[in-house]
Amino acid sequence: MANFDDIRPYNETEFPAAMQRIADSELIPSISNYLKPGANPELLRNTIRNIKNINELQLVFLKQAIEIILAKTTTKFDWSGMENISEKKPYLFVSNHRDIVLDAMFLQYILNAGGHNTCQITFGSNLMEHPLVVDFGKANKMFRTERGGNKMEFYNNLMHMSEYMRHVITEEKESVWIAQRNGRTKDGIDATDPAIIKMFWMSRRDDKVKSLSELNIVPIAVSYEWESCDKLKTLELYTTKVTGRYEKRPGEDLNSILTGIMQPKGHVHFHICEPVNEDDLRRMDSAPGDYFNNIAKLMDERINSGYMAMPNNFIANDLRSESNKYASHYTEQQKADFLQYMKWIEVYKDLDQALLRDIFLGIYGNSVR
Repeated sequence: MANFDDIRPYNETEFPAAMQRIADSELIPSISNYLKPGANPELLRNTIRNIKNINELQLVFLKQAIEIILAKTTTKFDWSGMENISEKKPYLFVSNHRDIVLDAMFLQYILNAGGHNTCQITFGSNLMEHPLVVDFGKANKMFRTERGGNKMEFYNNLMHMSEYMRHVITEEKESVWIAQRNGRTKDGIDATDPAIIKMFWMSRRDDKVKSLSELNIVPIAVSYEWESCDKLKTLELYTTKVTGRYEKRPGEDLNSILTGIMQPKGHVHFHICEPVNEDDLRRMDSAPGDYFNNIAKLMDERINSGYMAMPNNFIANDLRSESNKYASHYTEQQKADFLQYMKWIEVYKDLDQALLRDIFLGIYGNSVR
């Protein structure tokens, strides 16, 4: 593991010191008040200091924390497709990506509930700014994925990550979670980047089919009734469209993480799709076109088929097209609630209201399209 010390999660010897640093964080009072309003923050600090290992962190403390988040912010949380995976095999879970932290954390909860081991999680270096985020991530089986750099650095980082993921899956026999593209879906269109598939292959190039087959790729479809950070995504897309670029402010990623956790989500559904097996990979290899593009399209088919469109998605699509095409998928009350929620746009009187509205509706409606 020495070759991967720069990106790997904390090991068991590094874990206790990380718990001490987390317990000492200035953010603990805010976290404590969210998890248990009115409780003395010292109780949470002591609980964290006494967590002995990674399993105790994930299977006891974080399980309880996720259940609090679900109770506070969801009306329904369910999943399907567990029959598609076995607790005896490690997998490479490739998911559409809507929330920075919760997509992977909810999957961990589901795996635990189904009797499976939890997985290691990719975590962008751009997110590892605040010390609490770094310690929490690396203590929670998250490994660092480097962003940026020149062309050679970018290539070397991809190769390093590909080698690490293959090592974890084939040698440590542990599953890995990664998003289907670099960064979250902001516009509601989930699409697998063929470059991600190519990165999987980089660490074993002798046989394309065998290279990907031994990773046991499983697509995951994540569906939220209320899109994570929908207002923030709308404003970001608006700025990009109007000015041609968007620069993140200091602390913006941490704000998005906290917003995603605390924002109401309504119904949340996960679907574990049919794995991409060796027969699929051979079929994609013999099909016309680029091999990695073909696999990305197959991934999209399975993720989009497993995506659970919610009433809000149909409402937004109809509002955007000024039609009632999908009216049978929602009630008048649900539509009225959605329109009431949309009034947040009116606060931004100096911005193009029509463009803001169109972007916001696209975030929800594009998944139906």
